[in-house]
Amino acid sequence: MSNRGRLGDAFLRPGSSSFLDFLSDHAPELLPGRSAAAGNAPLAPHATTIVALTFQDGVVMAGDRRATAGTMIASREIEKVFPADDYSVIGISGSAGIGVDLARLFQLELEHYEKIEGSLLSLDGKANRLGTLLRGNLPLAMQGFVVVPLFGGYDLDRGAGRIFSYDATGGRYEEHEHHGTGSGAIFARGALKKLWRPGMDAAEAVKVAVEALYDAADDDAATGGPDPVRRIWPVVTTVTAAGYRRVPEDELATLVDALLAVRTERGRLA
Repeated sequence: MSNRGRLGDAFLRPGSSSFLDFLSDHAPELLPGRSAAAGNAPLAPHATTIVALTFQDGVVMAGDRRATAGTMIASREIEKVFPADDYSVIGISGSAGIGVDLARLFQLELEHYEKIEGSLLSLDGKANRLGTLLRGNLPLAMQGFVVVPLFGGYDLDRGAGRIFSYDATGGRYEEHEHHGTGSGAIFARGALKKLWRPGMDAAEAVKVAVEALYDAADDDAATGGPDPVRRIWPVVTTVTAAGYRRVPEDELATLVDALLAVRTERGRLA
């Protein structure tokens, strides 16, 4: 009888709830950082600015749409913010291609755990898993292919939104109220400090996130602001007890139009 088309034994044996462990055992070449060759990093697209902030019912995460390669704009429409699962979200800055692959692998890791264990991993557990994945990219990071993610989600146990930042070695740090990462983060975080306040609702938090990205784009060439001409808007997401939601583009267009009208009226002071 032919075995053609049948899954191998590795796929049929009970194993770890970690998809990362499965790949390490059976296809390690597919993991980030395992096929790095010595030498300097070539010019590759870089994703730039991600911001996150908590609000009364959860967390907002937003990212601009620009990727750069040196002094060139490599893409005006790259997406850097992704749902990790129903109750969490990941944003990536740094080496764009590796960051997107890392986000996809993280999605698979959480989905695999849920299928094997029959339950969701806790938010702290998800944050720890992401740190482990990021640590696997260390060989590439040492060659210049650095990825720095931002992770946020709704903690079902605490009933609140939470934010976690990382360094290139996989170190995990919980942030309170708001945070930003990427080349424009220094400007975005300044805006967040001025605009964030306790008890905001989702609409107010989304507005603050968009304003922070706008301020970052105003001073950082690698960050792309809202583009009304091309109708390109930031990716803005919310995570609450009801789950993950991406803010529709028509809502963002209305918000950006109002923001630009106010700043145009203020003129140079905006």
